[in-house]
Amino acid sequence: MKTEQLTDSQINAWTNYQRMRLRLTERLNRQLTEKTGLSEADFEILVALTETQAESVRAIALRCGLEWEKSRLSHQLKRMEARGLVAREECVEDYRGAVIRVTELGRKLADEARVHYEQTLRDYVIDVLTPDQLDSLGDIAETILIQFEKTHKA
Repeated sequence: MKTEQLTDSQINAWTNYQRMRLRLTERLNRQLTEKTGLSEADFEILVALTETQAESVRAIALRCGLEWEKSRLSHQLKRMEARGLVAREECVEDYRGAVIRVTELGRKLADEARVHYEQTLRDYVIDVLTPDQLDSLGDIAETILIQFEKTHKA
């Protein structure tokens, strides 16, 4: 493990990344909330549910796919169920588990939110970067994700 101090250039790169990430997340959240009433967490779950081929998804599969803690998903699903975005049902194969299904309202709002989400990404990322910069961003993200996988398995 390296113990040398970070250079000014490294600190600057990290600081700018953090500022960009926070501001982009804030803009995405604000757009979703203003346009559809959904939070980013609502949207993340609805996208996962609407992109699956099945009508419903086991809660544990949803949790693993989102990489969320069990309690976080449980609390979020309760809030979404109360608002009529998802329905939670008993799993017929395993009565201890739950199956999550997106409702018509949830599907409608997910479709609306996807349009606003993608437009915000275009406004602040896609249309501002050159194709080469966008490729670099994708390569950087992939490299870091691979490192997470390596250290997670160790």
